[in-house]
Amino acid sequence: MIDVDKIREDFPILRRVVNGHPLIYFDNAATTQRPKQVVEAITKFYLKHNANVHRGFHTLSQEASQLFEDAHEEIAKFINAYSWDEVILVSNTTEGINLAAFTWGLKNLRPGDEILLTVMDHHSNMLPWRKVAELTKARVRYVDITDEGLLNYDALEGMLSERTKVIAFPMMSNVLGTMNDVKRIVRLAHSVGAIAVADGAQWVPHAPTNVKEMGMDFLAFSGHKMLGPTGVGILWGRRDILEGLEPFKSGGDTIKDVTLDDVIWHDLPWRFEAGTPNIAGMIGLAEAVRYLERVGMNDILEHERHLLKYTLKRLDELGDEIEVYGVKDPTTRGGIVSFNVKGLHHHIVGKALDLFGIAVRTGGHCAHPLHYRLGITGSVRASYYLYNTADEIDRFAEALRTIIALKDRLSKEPVEEVCTGG
Repeated sequence: MIDVDKIREDFPILRRVVNGHPLIYFDNAATTQRPKQVVEAITKFYLKHNANVHRGFHTLSQEASQLFEDAHEEIAKFINAYSWDEVILVSNTTEGINLAAFTWGLKNLRPGDEILLTVMDHHSNMLPWRKVAELTKARVRYVDITDEGLLNYDALEGMLSERTKVIAFPMMSNVLGTMNDVKRIVRLAHSVGAIAVADGAQWVPHAPTNVKEMGMDFLAFSGHKMLGPTGVGILWGRRDILEGLEPFKSGGDTIKDVTLDDVIWHDLPWRFEAGTPNIAGMIGLAEAVRYLERVGMNDILEHERHLLKYTLKRLDELGDEIEVYGVKDPTTRGGIVSFNVKGLHHHIVGKALDLFGIAVRTGGHCAHPLHYRLGITGSVRASYYLYNTADEIDRFAEALRTIIALKDRLSKEPVEEVCTGG
């Protein structure tokens, strides 16, 4: 097991006091905190090596370019890619999926082709493929979940046909925490000649990822959900697919040569990284990857499952007042718990928890269709990471006990309308 107390020393923000209480940060599925090592790596770049990459022979530009390319290589090793040049810098998972959908989809999809998505998809995986389907006259179909909260694999198999060209899916649900059987989904996609596109936003930060073994064709994930900076993410793709695609965005650094009549696109991955990239962000993400590797991804997953199991136990002690969503077996899910307090709006519960210094997420979590499938409009979500503790869960459970005791009074509070889409 990991040394959580030692890890927490690297996160000064966790020593904050919020509303008179020590901060408990349970909103890690939205974004994680950053250790000081990541902040220091970014600061060091700006103070000692700052220059543009691939645009100069002077010392600073050469240093910046080397750090930038080393970051690609570090991330490639983290996901066990075949080569660092399959690792494309994007701004986040959303841009990564858009890049895959529009470059591959507009070239390969035809009227009548089918794209299989899932009811548990995040909007960022669902909407780009819907737009590409609209442009190409392809058809989108949705794989349902079981009542327990697992992907319905029998339904998926029954939907496959020669028309299936894409299966795009979340590796892990950002609402239910369900960890999908990636190898099985990939195998089914390839059995009919379709590509498998994995939304790894919730998986890659929390569990070992090996693209060689898993076999997907594209994988997208975000840096800010894995101790890295905001505004940086990764799209990994199979080389044989990427080499046949033209840029989604074009401009500086995407070309080898341009005439008034023609263009020769750059090698991978630069043809997909238009303009001045987020150099500092990529360097920060590489440092975050090093941090996670030192802790160990298997140990992080086991730590979070321990917290999940303990949370389910503590919430069960609160009785019928709490409705928890998703499969109860912690071996099939990650460290995400979505729930509602019966008789209280999820926003009211979230605001009340904040008075105890507890940060959770409330709303639709960018997964509205999944909430509608569950028969609700939103939920309260607690999500864990390597720096969270069982003691924090105890305080969380006791805060919920107090909120339940005050339910009649809290139910009369006006509900502030806020954006629930993200």
